[in-house]
Amino acid sequence: MPYPLPTIRIDRIRSEEHAMAALELDLFLCRTDNFGVLVHDPASGATASIDAPEELPILETLERRGWRLTHILTTHHHSDHVAANVSLKERFGATIIGPQGEAQKIPGLDKAVGHGERFDFAGHPVEVIETPGHTAGHICYHFPEDKLLFAADTLFALGCGRLFEGTAESMWQSLCRLTALPDDTAVYFGHEYTLANAHFAVTIDPDNTALKERAAEIEETRSDGGFTAPTTIGLEKRTNPFLRAADPKIRATLRMEKASDAAVFAEIRKRKDNF
Repeated sequence: MPYPLPTIRIDRIRSEEHAMAALELDLFLCRTDNFGVLVHDPASGATASIDAPEELPILETLERRGWRLTHILTTHHHSDHVAANVSLKERFGATIIGPQGEAQKIPGLDKAVGHGERFDFAGHPVEVIETPGHTAGHICYHFPEDKLLFAADTLFALGCGRLFEGTAESMWQSLCRLTALPDDTAVYFGHEYTLANAHFAVTIDPDNTALKERAAEIEETRSDGGFTAPTTIGLEKRTNPFLRAADPKIRATLRMEKASDAAVFAEIRKRKDNF
């Protein structure tokens, strides 16, 4: 595999009295540009795959780490996110959790969850955030006490998902749900699109110094074969034009000073589709 396989360790104090075991994350490529992510709780041995884009890279990572798959957290029904659901479930007996709004389209689904529901992953609370737009029933998984968000194809570094099944208004509202999370929330997203996103972003927000500095860093990271995930909510709010529809300079660039935020977002999305 041409890119490094980083291991990310997230340490968070879970109460004033004691610290629970840190989650361990392993990030790797699947298919051409999909990110695979395994989330492991060392205390219980539980391991979740965020989506299941491709079986072999997931199996190789599990073997390399000595982990056993117990869960698959599915975000939406697109084939590049569910392709390995059934084969992994048959191999490991993993429990598949997925979006209530797309329950009939998720292979091997065991438990459907909707917006605002909470469940437990090895003692770590998980909140479900519905984010329609890319697909009608897309969901994200938020681990509030670990400050983690698995955003799949709703929010990318410097980008957002195409509107295959939703409207610009619905996607804008979905993104607003995510930007309401704490700025230090680490965001893992579904695809390594960041370099192309950076090239586009500077055409929409050309005077944003933070964006220009970030674009240069991304060029260097990708030229060295590195990954651009994770990002953070705060960094995206400062540099991602899809989250900055209210910014006066962006509105001036687009000549949309009096338009609604959703309309400005729609124009940015339209321009990216044709970029």
